[in-house]
Amino acid sequence: MASLRSATPKLRNYFRDNYIPQICEACWSLSFGDSPVFTPISGLLELQALLCGLLVTCPEDPLRYLEHMIIVIIQNGLENLLWDMCIDPSLKPKIRRLSETYLEQLFGLDDQLVTPELMIKACTFYTGRLVKNHFGGWRELAIPRANQEAILAEKMERAITHDNFRCQRVFFYHWLFYVITCRERLIVSLLRLRQMFCVQRQKIILAKWKEKAKHKSKTREDDLILKHELQLRKWKLKSKATEEKLLSPERSSSDTAVPAVPVEFDISALPERAIMQIFLYLSFRDTIMCGQVNRSWMAMTQRGFLWNAIDFSTTKNIADKCVVSTLQRWRLTVLRLNFRGCLFRTKTLKAVSHCKNLQELNVSDCQSLTDESMRHISEGCPGVLYLNLSNTTITNRTMRLLPRYFHNLQNLSLAYCRKFTDKGLQYLNLGNGCHKLIYLDLSGCTQISVQGFRNIASSCTGIMHLTINDMPTLTDNCVKVLVEKCPRISTVVFIGSPHLSDCAFKALSSCNLKKIRFEGNKRITDACFKYIDKNYPGINHIYMVDCKALTDSSLKSMSVLKQLTVLNLTNCVRISDTGLRQFLDGPASVRIRELNLTNCSLLGDASILRLSERCPNLHYLSLRNCEHLTDLAIECISGMLSLVSIDLSGTLISNESLNILSRHRKLRELSLSECANITDVGIRAYCKTSLFLEHLDISYCRQLSDDIIKTVAIFCTHITSLNIAGCPKITDGGLETLSAKCHYLHILDISGCILLTDQILQDLQMGCKQLRILKMRFCRSISVAAAHRMSSVVQHQEYSSDDPPSWFGYDSEGNPLEETQSRIQTRNYSELIVKESFSSDEESPDANLI
Repeated sequence: MASLRSATPKLRNYFRDNYIPQICEACWSLSFGDSPVFTPISGLLELQALLCGLLVTCPEDPLRYLEHMIIVIIQNGLENLLWDMCIDPSLKPKIRRLSETYLEQLFGLDDQLVTPELMIKACTFYTGRLVKNHFGGWRELAIPRANQEAILAEKMERAITHDNFRCQRVFFYHWLFYVITCRERLIVSLLRLRQMFCVQRQKIILAKWKEKAKHKSKTREDDLILKHELQLRKWKLKSKATEEKLLSPERSSSDTAVPAVPVEFDISALPERAIMQIFLYLSFRDTIMCGQVNRSWMAMTQRGFLWNAIDFSTTKNIADKCVVSTLQRWRLTVLRLNFRGCLFRTKTLKAVSHCKNLQELNVSDCQSLTDESMRHISEGCPGVLYLNLSNTTITNRTMRLLPRYFHNLQNLSLAYCRKFTDKGLQYLNLGNGCHKLIYLDLSGCTQISVQGFRNIASSCTGIMHLTINDMPTLTDNCVKVLVEKCPRISTVVFIGSPHLSDCAFKALSSCNLKKIRFEGNKRITDACFKYIDKNYPGINHIYMVDCKALTDSSLKSMSVLKQLTVLNLTNCVRISDTGLRQFLDGPASVRIRELNLTNCSLLGDASILRLSERCPNLHYLSLRNCEHLTDLAIECISGMLSLVSIDLSGTLISNESLNILSRHRKLRELSLSECANITDVGIRAYCKTSLFLEHLDISYCRQLSDDIIKTVAIFCTHITSLNIAGCPKITDGGLETLSAKCHYLHILDISGCILLTDQILQDLQMGCKQLRILKMRFCRSISVAAAHRMSSVVQHQEYSSDDPPSWFGYDSEGNPLEETQSRIQTRNYSELIVKESFSSDEESPDANLI
């Protein structure tokens, strides 16, 4: 027993040896058995007395002892039962009286506070209370009540009531759910009805709006056509008056000329700053002519900053004396000079030495430039930063002058200068040398050997931009020599170097390249792009033109370039939808701004769909000769609102595609060359909504007629470049309309338009004052004399009176040739056309102009 843990070992052994716990359990069962003598309370008291006797007396035979004590208890009666009744009087413990308290000691009381009689009464009261409480509970459980049936009936009634309430609650919940569902359905139905009503109302509104918009568009179109007819009528009157004046010069001007409206505007009324900005746009000849108007205009043209930059390349038939006098007069003001392609005398070029503050000098294509002229220039202009000597006859003598006088030279172009040698490049390291050189162009200098490149590397260690074009002798070793001593190179251009391989690309990994350009190289493979993200993490321009060994694997490698903005893969014919999709899924697609996929004929609509989703910043896109594109691709392109230029030449798009593309109103440049499925209807539908179109190329579309020229003249008055080469149905009437309306035209190509005559040159000269480039090859109806007169008006002109070649697809009379032959030859010709990317950052023929 747990209470014997603190007992003596003797007592514990006694309890264990005589099985006292088992005997007590038997006595307890006897006390609570069927005997009517003992109650639960009396049995508990009896067991307590017997157990106290055993603990104190410890008899040898506990059974006989217990039997004897039970008989004694029965004889004395339960009312006289005490807890120490079973203990021998000699062994009873001496217990203090209850009256012995601290009160007696404090107050010195001798009388007992609690007498035995009071103690008996207290115990009797306590025992009776316990019996009453426990016996009452037992009686309620053991003895059934007399009204048990009534109680059961009451409970049953309460159960039935509860069950009915529960069933009502379940049914109520079902009903409530049904009501709520019906209400929700009703609300949804009402919302659908309201939505249907709103949609129907919107349809009615949109239909009325569309009707009004069509009416307004029709009215605007009619107004434009009426305005066009009025302007064309005035144009014809003016042209007729000009012809009459030329035919009868003896008549007075009052008889032939149209009465002019007096101009009331005075330029002196404008702010001085605005006047200066206007004069900055004038050419050299125009500025000289403006200075001859009156004294006020002369004063305006004598401002010094107007003569900071002088461009003689755009002015033809200018006297050497005028050039010399101009340079002497503004020698302290001139900062930039451009003599590109000028045929001045050597003495005239020596006058450049008077410009002591000159910083930029372009003498490219000047065949009169000699080493002696360069000696005078170098002695008088030591502050030159930019020097372009491309395609001149300079020798090692000029190369010796460069490091001696041009200590701050940063940009040097020696392209196609083939009279200097490797020793001339060694001179660049003499004296202070050209150590500040940043840009170097050695295109076409085929005489340079590996030793020459070593000389360049040792003298121009700070070079950052390197251009080497048209040098078939360039090898991987030359590139390695340059890279070893020029680690700051960030831009390399290798065009026409077929012997370069992946080794050269790997050697460039030691430089922090930003722009790389390879063209016409078949030895560059996918291996060079395998680790491009680690070797060139900051590269942003990649031009891999005509590298036919590149596949989809290269695009997958380039997809991780986060800084890539320009990608040109022209003539990479092995690229397919899979590779382009992998490229677009990477982070490179987010910042891509220009993408050229010319002649990637394996691409289809799936690539364009992914392109429209992943390229939010794409501005320039070329899909030239991608023959698998359909109207679905054009619909995706029309949703790319960031596009400003698109090239769809050589594709199978139709008039429906142009109708879809007309939704894109932000396009500035559109090329549709060699699109045989488009007609005048499609061009008209597109031009109606493209009022701000600046560049249009519809060359080699033989089915187009004068209607497209009329459409462009009416709706696209801001156009600056138009290419209608290979359109044999264009006549003088169409070009006359163009000349009367498009006054901002800068570039015009009418090659192969066999019906055009000398009249269009007069119209262009009268209406298109800003025309700079005119191409009219294979125009057999235009005379040589008229073309010669026109050459003095424009900056660049191409002319020939030969019959159109067979790859134009028609003969000298405009009759179509055999379809198969013309298609094959036209395709071969289109591959030869130099068609660069739309990128403004890419080098162009005018990049060397100041």
